[in-house]
Amino acid sequence: MELGKDLVAASATPLVLAILAEGDSYGYAIIKRVTELSGGHLQWTDGMLYPVLHRLERHRLVAATWGASESGRRRKYYRITKEGRAQLALQRQRWQVVDNTLRGIWLKACTA
Repeated sequence: MELGKDLVAASATPLVLAILAEGDSYGYAIIKRVTELSGGHLQWTDGMLYPVLHRLERHRLVAATWGASESGRRRKYYRITKEGRAQLALQRQRWQVVDNTLRGIWLKACTA
């Protein structure tokens, strides 16, 4: 099933913030987690993820630090900030409104 670009883009911020709320992570691991959570329906690329991470960092919703990977190479790790957690709570409320609205109209459509 192909998800439209608009839906993928709209869901990027809450997905990244929710993943980082689980714990600090780095780009490739975030991409893998999105694929896992979506059952393979969302296939993010570096070119899609890193602009989102950089925007979140500019807005101080995430913070980044350099660390060493298991192989010894440097890797940039991201963590959610206090402001990011507040934004995640707001995003959750917004998406719940959308979800409840769609469920309501679809329920009516199925019983009509």
